[in-house]
Amino acid sequence: MDTPSQLVAGRYQLLESAGDGGMACVYRAITHGAAGFQRMVALKRVHDHLAGSTEFVRMFIEEARISSELDHSNIVQVHDFGVDSGGYYLVMEWVDGLHLGHYAASFKRRGEVAPWRFVASIGAQVLAALASAHERVNGQGILSPVIHRDVTPHNVLLSVQGVVKLADFGLARAMDRARMTNPDVLKGKLSYLAPELVQAKPASPQSDLYAVGISLWETLSGERLYAADTDAERIRKVREAEVPAIDSKRDDLPDGLIAIVNCALERDPEQRFRSAHEMEHALLRLMGGNPVNARELGQSVTEARVAMGLLPRSLRPTPESLSPAIDGPVRAARAVVVKSEK
Repeated sequence: MDTPSQLVAGRYQLLESAGDGGMACVYRAITHGAAGFQRMVALKRVHDHLAGSTEFVRMFIEEARISSELDHSNIVQVHDFGVDSGGYYLVMEWVDGLHLGHYAASFKRRGEVAPWRFVASIGAQVLAALASAHERVNGQGILSPVIHRDVTPHNVLLSVQGVVKLADFGLARAMDRARMTNPDVLKGKLSYLAPELVQAKPASPQSDLYAVGISLWETLSGERLYAADTDAERIRKVREAEVPAIDSKRDDLPDGLIAIVNCALERDPEQRFRSAHEMEHALLRLMGGNPVNARELGQSVTEARVAMGLLPRSLRPTPESLSPAIDGPVRAARAVVVKSEK
């Protein structure tokens, strides 16, 4: 078992666990190079109890291969892949920030709702990443799309620099190839499946767009879309696509955004957007081609980290440092909450 301060492959020093999923653990680590060179990275390793499985090892190798072939500014990049006495490891860029689930929860903790322009801007960056993967061309010049299959708030990473990164592309494809049905792997992902996937139909770009629609709906509403006490009940809700209208949750959303979310969450894949590009452009048009800039989003991410207790108090921004561009929509969002409570 890997432990903090452990050195992997003689150059990656583990600092702490940054996330523990059904199949693997991700660590925050430092790369040590020549002449005192250091770089923060994320290092992923398959859990010990799965490392002896030929199937899981093959899947992990597949993840590394597919991830290394996806080159886009909104996709988490792979730096290295290797093996040491502890087994195979995957080294990726470290995204200093938090995931979309924590970002959404931070507004609820503050008694606010997420400003819709920020949510739309995040969605547009996620869709840019998906468009790049869906339109991937292999080394022979043949269209070879990669369907994510696991677009969840935990896989949408928001950096303090205001950049959105989509993670875990390759593993989802490898899982599909291996027809993986391990309940530990699927736990937590059921709530983001498109209706056709629980009916054993093939994944498609439209099933990824449905998952984006769920993530937008949940971030805007501050609620879980398919909350249930049991997996059986959750699967039933997903299959029947029981989606409350997003405008029933808050009354400050523009009609265009409501229409975009509704389109992404159509039960019939044929009724959804034709591509990630089409949905991305719909969001950009809604914002007049002027999405929230990186500085604004980065400061919002920093504030969210503070609210969630993920940033040391000594680094907490002062009220004077808050951008009016951020403070305005936050005040407006707070007004919506107050109004709804009266």
